[in-house]
Amino acid sequence: MIYIYNDYGGTHTTSLAAAFHLNKLPRNVEPSKEQILNVPYFNKLNTSDMGTIIFHGNDEDGHSVYTVGRGRSKIFVPGLKNLFELLENRSTTGERIIFSNTSPTVPLAMTFGGLFSRRLGIDFIGVPLLVKGAKQASAQIAHLVEQTKRIAKESNQQVVILENKEEFLYT
Repeated sequence: MIYIYNDYGGTHTTSLAAAFHLNKLPRNVEPSKEQILNVPYFNKLNTSDMGTIIFHGNDEDGHSVYTVGRGRSKIFVPGLKNLFELLENRSTTGERIIFSNTSPTVPLAMTFGGLFSRRLGIDFIGVPLLVKGAKQASAQIAHLVEQTKRIAKESNQQVVILENKEEFLYT
């Protein structure tokens, strides 16, 4: 199985989701500033990296975990779904793919932090906001990862797209 966490930029909530999925961050404790800033790719990608599918590792079940920034495109993930289905029809790998949207977990602090840090290059304002937002969102992201894993195990579809609307998230 392949998990692909996606959102607008692919560098904040997706990186955190991959870290939770791979047990690199604690699930039941708010991560520290140092833990957040040490998550691979967290606040390190640029606009030019959008669309790049980044491998983060294999989980405890041997499943691959990736992230991708899809930008404003509403067709990027459905297009990838169609591509994977096409490839699956031409081979016998049987690999299942789960797309999980992390965008609904983004708090306002993270939105502004990303704007200041990634877009405007003002890290002394952006990074503290990103850390604050990551702490605010950590429980939601961890919950989203658990729900993604649960649905992936229960589904028999070859390609699953989880939009993870806000009502789906932990409240």
